[in-house]
Amino acid sequence: MNLKEFRKFCLSFDGTSEGYPFDEENIVAFKVMDKVFATADEDSFDGINLRCDPVKASMLRNLYKEVQPGQHTDKRHWNTVDPKGALDDELIEEWIKDSYSLVVEDLPRKKQKKLEKMAKD
Repeated sequence: MNLKEFRKFCLSFDGTSEGYPFDEENIVAFKVMDKVFATADEDSFDGINLRCDPVKASMLRNLYKEVQPGQHTDKRHWNTVDPKGALDDELIEEWIKDSYSLVVEDLPRKKQKKLEKMAKD
């Protein structure tokens, strides 16, 4: 997976926006309803930070050398995935979808309803 494919995939979800909310200008973040679900360094694109269920996060780290504890994030809830490793793009896309879904599940019900309305329009 390359940066262009990553960006396009992240922006394909309802209610998603792209921005640079951190001090480092090269760190792009993808948000749903103002909550981050994925980040990456645009310059090197050597790791994608994704939110993950803590139990699944630990399991993925044990199964894949390309999956490490999240860099600059809560290591219990975030993984850093090497997009240039041996992982299939479909697998990375599945984890991006999971990250998006986890963030949506944690949104207040009012924002979830707004997101559902966007999806129908």
